[in-house]
Amino acid sequence: MAAKKPSIAPPPRLGKHRYAHELRRLQIELVKLHRHVIAHGRKVLLIFEGRDAAGKDGTIKRVAEHLSPREVRVVAPGKPSDREQTEWYFQRFTSYLPAAQEIVLFNRSWYNRAGVEYVMKFCTPAESEQFLEAAPGFERMLVRSGIHLLKYYLDISHDEQARRLRARRRDPLKQWKLSPVDEAAQKHWQDYSRARDRMLERTHSEDAPWMVVRADDKQQARLNVIRDILARVPAPQVARKLARPDPRVVREFSAALLGSGFVAR
Repeated sequence: MAAKKPSIAPPPRLGKHRYAHELRRLQIELVKLHRHVIAHGRKVLLIFEGRDAAGKDGTIKRVAEHLSPREVRVVAPGKPSDREQTEWYFQRFTSYLPAAQEIVLFNRSWYNRAGVEYVMKFCTPAESEQFLEAAPGFERMLVRSGIHLLKYYLDISHDEQARRLRARRRDPLKQWKLSPVDEAAQKHWQDYSRARDRMLERTHSEDAPWMVVRADDKQQARLNVIRDILARVPAPQVARKLARPDPRVVREFSAALLGSGFVAR
């Protein structure tokens, strides 16, 4: 599949030791941030979306790895129960929202309705459209209630996704990550691209902006997501010189990104 050459080249890959050094420095700053969140009763919600095999699990692991386990929760929504299918769509997620002092990380979220559910026809087009209309208002309520809401979309190329899915099939320790939905990811590549574009355009807002992450390089993606979190969640103890995400890796969504080569087509 021919891909448009990116308008901005990604940063060079890091060596093993340089990556480990940078990750440790940033994780120390995350601990400082979390101490501030706990001390001041802040509420932080991080949403991670992206293509299958884009590296959401690994990124979330590095963010949460050294934070206080009592005040950090990772939520990975599963298939809705029979009861949940009769509820208001957002209702199944509200019990997981952060209380004071908490950081909650969603490994996929209510945006399933704009992505996998829509592409795989687990919901109707009308249900997906209703979701896109409602999501910005729902998120506005969360933000105005005092929740710091950060949304990340991890994007990878067609070839990189194929390589990672092959690696999962070969590795007996990673085969739990494979599902029928993952197996359909390459077949429905263009459908997912269109669904991604539609979702980003309809649900990016001033209250809850999307940050798009180029994630072909897992190490750069992890480091720069952490830098972006440090930059956007207020905490005076954090070293500001480290809270500088690389714009070659992380950018706030704009319609111009879709035709720039920054996101995979």
